[in-house]
Amino acid sequence: MATTTEFNLPEAVAILTRTPAALDALLRGLPKVWTDSNEGRNQDGKDTWSPFDIVGHLIVGERTDWMSRVRIILKQGEARAFDPFDRFAQQKESQGKSLDQLLDEFAQLRKESLAALRELNLQPEDFTRRGKHPELGAVTLSQLIATWAVHDLTHLHQLSRVMAHQYRDAVGPWSAYIGVLKCAGHSG
Repeated sequence: MATTTEFNLPEAVAILTRTPAALDALLRGLPKVWTDSNEGRNQDGKDTWSPFDIVGHLIVGERTDWMSRVRIILKQGEARAFDPFDRFAQQKESQGKSLDQLLDEFAQLRKESLAALRELNLQPEDFTRRGKHPELGAVTLSQLIATWAVHDLTHLHQLSRVMAHQYRDAVGPWSAYIGVLKCAGHSG
C-alpha cells in the first residue's frame, strides 16, 4: 500500500546530502558514451540532456535557486517574488569543463548549501512561511525544501533513464522486461 510522508527536514537533508556522492559513484571515470550521450531530440526538436548536462543543471540550481529562495522566504516572504530560474543555463556555464570538474563543483556547492541551511536553525513555525514563485504563486518553505530533495531524485531518475537509453537496442528481447527503457520521462 502506497503512502506519502509529511515533510521532515532531517529526512529531506538525508537525500540532499547523498546526491553528490551518488552522482560521483555513478559517473566518475565512465566512458563518454555513458556521460555525454542523451536520448536524442524531444517533441520540440531540442536535444535532451546528457548526464553531463544534468550535473551542470544541478550546479546552476545550487548557485541560483534553492538557498536563494530559502533566504527570500525568510527575509521578505511573499513581498518579493523569486527570481525566475534558467533551467538551461548549464549549456553555457558548463562549457569547457570536464565532468569530473562538474562533480567536484556540485559536491562543494551542495556542502556549502547544506551548511547554510543548518546555520539558519529553522524552527517548525518557519516551515509554514510563504514565498512567491513567479509561476506557481504562493509556496511554503517546507514545500520548497521538499521540492529540492525531490528535484534531486527526479534528476537521478532521469540520469538512469538516459544512460539505459544508450543500450536500448543492445539488450535485444530483454527490453520487454526493462521498465526504464519504456519510461518516457516525467520532467518537462
